[in-house]
Amino acid sequence: MRSFYRTIHRDDLRDALAVAGAIGLVGASFGALAAAAGLSLAMTVALSLLVLAGGSQFLVVAVAAAGGSPVAAVAGGLLINARHLPYGLAVAPIVADRPAARLLGAHLLIDEVVAFARARAEFGVERARAAYWVCGAVLMLFWNAGTVAGALAGAAVPDPAILGLDAAFPAALLALLLPSLRQADARRVALTAAAVALAATPLLPAGLPVLVGLLGLLAAGARREERP
Repeated sequence: MRSFYRTIHRDDLRDALAVAGAIGLVGASFGALAAAAGLSLAMTVALSLLVLAGGSQFLVVAVAAAGGSPVAAVAGGLLINARHLPYGLAVAPIVADRPAARLLGAHLLIDEVVAFARARAEFGVERARAAYWVCGAVLMLFWNAGTVAGALAGAAVPDPAILGLDAAFPAALLALLLPSLRQADARRVALTAAAVALAATPLLPAGLPVLVGLLGLLAAGARREERP
């Protein structure tokens, strides 16, 4: 344990706290939106503790707020989190050497933690491993603290519709996607998915158009086939 503490770089801890501060604010917005959607405090906290994935959590709350079924919410969350499979392959040697420790570290496998650890891989496995665990632990703490604070504040609002929180659900999901929309293929997928989801909205129950929108991935596949 002492050797682990010695590998924690001061700059890494500082940067992890900076990232965690932003994550805490996003967690607070999730908690407030969950409360506005009618989720109980226990359910909201359980989502942040057990799922620990912002995109999936926002999607679950959005589907619940729209009156969608739990099956649609869970299926959408699982599809969003499918990106964690290649993440796990990329950081497995960094997380830990023992399978049991890797299993525990898999719960901290989120976008920011993976990027944080991979950025320090050039300094050696030990520093990257310490960065992974420190960043993961700090982000988990701030995310859950923000969730509780946001849920309590959101529950105190008598009429969330006055604040326009119904528009915050798609806005939050769009904010999560914006960084990836810099690439042409990503924009093509997003536009196709939005068009398909909008076309399916009058025809399908709430929540399902989001899943149908995944057909937008075919746009990227077709584009790759056209390339020589």
